[in-house]
Amino acid sequence: MNKLLKYISIFLLIGFCQNLNAQIGNDFVGARSAAMGGYNVTFSDVWSTNNNQAGLGFIEDMSAGIYYENRFLLKETSYKACAFVLPVNKGAFGISIASFGYTAYSETKAGLSYGQRFGDKFSLGVQLNYLNTSLTQEYGSKTTITGAIGLIAKLSKELSLGVHVYNPNRSKLAEYNNEHVPTIMKLGLDYRFSEKVMLAVSTEKDLDVDAIVNAGLEYHITDILYLRGGISTNPTQYAFGFGMQLKDFKVDLSSSFHQTLGITPGISIIYTRNKKSKKESTPSI
Repeated sequence: MNKLLKYISIFLLIGFCQNLNAQIGNDFVGARSAAMGGYNVTFSDVWSTNNNQAGLGFIEDMSAGIYYENRFLLKETSYKACAFVLPVNKGAFGISIASFGYTAYSETKAGLSYGQRFGDKFSLGVQLNYLNTSLTQEYGSKTTITGAIGLIAKLSKELSLGVHVYNPNRSKLAEYNNEHVPTIMKLGLDYRFSEKVMLAVSTEKDLDVDAIVNAGLEYHITDILYLRGGISTNPTQYAFGFGMQLKDFKVDLSSSFHQTLGITPGISIIYTRNKKSKKESTPSI
């Protein structure tokens, strides 16, 4: 009986998590984004494979990353992701994999993406996703294909604009009740007051749910240390965290707080193979 009550509680919590983050495949990925209230639409890093594929167009070094988020301190609602980016000419290819849940209920997404820059100030990106939702052996699993498209424009040295649309083709998850994968649109701006301080604000709209506002602040204290804070609405959640740049590795930590469900800690580690520094360290003949 206790085990049954535990499963019921977990399923209710998973359902609530889905209302918070809509659907796996559009969840924000990376502790930097988590610490800034979920903002990410103008960022250009390995997590652009998921957050906004246009960011891949500005990446010049091969990189890989892993991310873990322990939602509300329950292993049954943990979120895991990894990604790899390979630059090519004026763009980059990206591969990403993410999973949510546990044995009784799980969601998995695999994506292939590409972003290309046009000049120094504009980039476009696209992605093709494979989604799988599994609900115990008795109910089986469902799979579907979705897409995503995004753009980033650097309007000035200080100001950048990002736009992203997830599942523009309105893919169905199941025929029953005409259940669709959410179509979600994001629009965001970041403003850099200096090389050390950035303020970012975005709005996110699911066609079937009220809009969400994400806002975050990042302060680059020293060469290796970043401090971050943020807030998101619908429902209101507060977040903070910090990042450390350690040679070729970057470690980001985050923690967000929901008034009802509690704390969600997260960590991401990114490895970047910096071609520029390797060239500088190679002795000339």
